[in-house]
Amino acid sequence: MSKIKLYIEGIGEKTLDKGSTLEEVAKLVYKEEHKKYLGARIDNEIFLLTDIAEKGKRIKFIDISDKDGYKIYTRTLTVVYIKACEELFPDANVNIEHSLGEGLYTEIKKSKPINFKEIRMIKEKMEEIIKEDKPILREKIKRKDAIKLFKEKGYMDKVNLYKHVEKDEIHIYKIDDHIDSFYGYLAPSTGYIQMFDLKYYYPGAILFSPSEKNRFVVPEFVEPRQLARVFKEAEDWVDILDLGYIGSLNDKVVDGSIDEVIRVSEALHEKKIANIADTICEDDNVNVILVAGPSSSGKTTFSHRLAVQLKVNGKRPISISVDDYFVNREDTPKDEFGEYDFESLEAIDIKLFNEDLIKLLEGEEVELPKFDFVKGIREHSGKIVKVDEEHPIIVEGIHCLNSELTKAIPEKNKFKIYVSALTQLNVDAHNRIPTTDTRIIRRIVRDSKFRGNDIRRTFKLWESVRRGEEKNIFPYQEEADIMFNSSLVYELSVLKKYIVPQLKTIDRTSEYYSEAKRLLKFLEYFKDVKNESIIPPTSILREFIGNSCFE
Repeated sequence: MSKIKLYIEGIGEKTLDKGSTLEEVAKLVYKEEHKKYLGARIDNEIFLLTDIAEKGKRIKFIDISDKDGYKIYTRTLTVVYIKACEELFPDANVNIEHSLGEGLYTEIKKSKPINFKEIRMIKEKMEEIIKEDKPILREKIKRKDAIKLFKEKGYMDKVNLYKHVEKDEIHIYKIDDHIDSFYGYLAPSTGYIQMFDLKYYYPGAILFSPSEKNRFVVPEFVEPRQLARVFKEAEDWVDILDLGYIGSLNDKVVDGSIDEVIRVSEALHEKKIANIADTICEDDNVNVILVAGPSSSGKTTFSHRLAVQLKVNGKRPISISVDDYFVNREDTPKDEFGEYDFESLEAIDIKLFNEDLIKLLEGEEVELPKFDFVKGIREHSGKIVKVDEEHPIIVEGIHCLNSELTKAIPEKNKFKIYVSALTQLNVDAHNRIPTTDTRIIRRIVRDSKFRGNDIRRTFKLWESVRRGEEKNIFPYQEEADIMFNSSLVYELSVLKKYIVPQLKTIDRTSEYYSEAKRLLKFLEYFKDVKNESIIPPTSILREFIGNSCFE
């Protein structure tokens, strides 16, 4: 048999038989540790281990420390869980709902709610499936044949999804007699799952896998009670409207009822913001309203809309941006990579910020600073403000839930709000849409339209932004007095046409090619909402696509 040469990152050049799969290469190189590696990155593209190795390629095998490797691991763990549930409860339907804390929340729909004993049974069955190292086969079949198979299995969410997909063929996965489809790749066999845990969380269960942030061990579960409640509200709401999956949303686009979906979605936002304003006004002690949330969560528009609702209640709020209290660029702390760490709390002049807040609360006049992001310095703005008891102060910034930011202000005088785009929609019952995907899509569109940032720069900045969120925002989210979900069930059907042309500019020479390709494949599931006139100028979505009345 003829031979070929490959270059393996971290190992060097290797000679092997022509026609070898990447899995066979990994076995040759890594021996008994080959199952640590879940896929391969070649020319900035992710490949399955079942793909054939090509002559002269430079290959990087990816493990769970790589973001794409982690996705393959968690997706493979998901299919093991689904298969275990279906073997134990043949008439049940398994739903992979959303992330929750460090885990993945799931529900098993059956005649009686799941219980502790059954959770132990599922875990034992999963361990059995993993030990048996069952092959996970990937096959491309005609779309009409896939729809027929899914109909036979009772997966009507997948039937509804693929009837709208404009492809002649799709990929399905098989483990024994279990047939499924996934948004993304799986490992070649169930034996690639090395660690996991399953915890009871009524009315469902939470799947845990090791990750880099937990030093590659399965994390302990810390219950995010408020976050769970907000997700449950979102889930109940989309179930009422029959909008839990993309297929149902596409039905609304095709039959013309999407306008009603938009009106109801926007009305829900307005009602919730009005309720928050009412809650604030019920407490006479509250005079500082702190709004925090991760990037592209819609904090700015939320703050404007909250101010309007406070005015309805007779208040006259003023707004302060924490960003204007940045220290000068030369005084900004740096991260472990030697780059300016604008996400750090120390990047804020906390002393001046608190002094100004105290002066305002004591009835004094204050000149608010203005930070010049081009020059990297804080300047005088000439804007003089003064407040009284009917002037609550709305403060927006990523650190607003961290009490250190406003340490001079008594807690009883603060009302903390966490804003995030907690995606209500999933691809189908077995494929969730990560909240992070919605936010990066929002940010790419906004950066291109309003901030002059090329998509490559947005991708580059995103890695730093995500690290900052993990350190400075997510640990404090349960400190909020209330959470607001800024996601709109219809938004990806609108954002698609803005982002697809940008994603297509990224070719395989870019390190962001695999991510761009993944998002393009994901967006293929959505039908476009072409008429945007129904979207009100107050919408949070307008912050990203333009024509907001708050600009």
